[in-house]
Amino acid sequence: MGVWAGIGVLLPFPFYYWLWKQPQTWVDLCGKQNDPSKMMAFVSQFLKLIQFLSLYSVSSLSWPPPFYFWPLFLAGQFLNFRVYQLLGESGTYYGVRFGKTVPWVTEFPFGYIKDPQYVGSIMSLLACLSWVPFQYILLWCLGYVFMIHVESDEDPTTRAKPLR
Repeated sequence: MGVWAGIGVLLPFPFYYWLWKQPQTWVDLCGKQNDPSKMMAFVSQFLKLIQFLSLYSVSSLSWPPPFYFWPLFLAGQFLNFRVYQLLGESGTYYGVRFGKTVPWVTEFPFGYIKDPQYVGSIMSLLACLSWVPFQYILLWCLGYVFMIHVESDEDPTTRAKPLR
């Protein structure tokens, strides 16, 4: 089960990499009738389910959680919620890469925390260390670190042309 769990944890990152590097192919694939950010959100949520099931398959749930679980998990989820609240679906799911105009946001956590959504996700994962073997949490976190690096190179010439 361990190898499959590792694959499941890493599964979304090639998808995100492809969409970041080749956004026009996704826009073309989605066509005029489908919003590429909405379609990315749909696929991403399915991949997130696979990630969670992968972690669950190697976890050992026990109750109560350790003292650090709730503050770390809730702070991480707050950052994720706040990013989505401020950016919306298009801002969260690569809308700018798909040719959309996404307003620049400076409210907290932006301007205070670099890559707040990834930081929040990593915090939430670290909260689960008492239940999930370290190597799976590390793999998932390394996937996020990889995407932070990929997304730090936002080349405007590779942005998709919006479909009209």
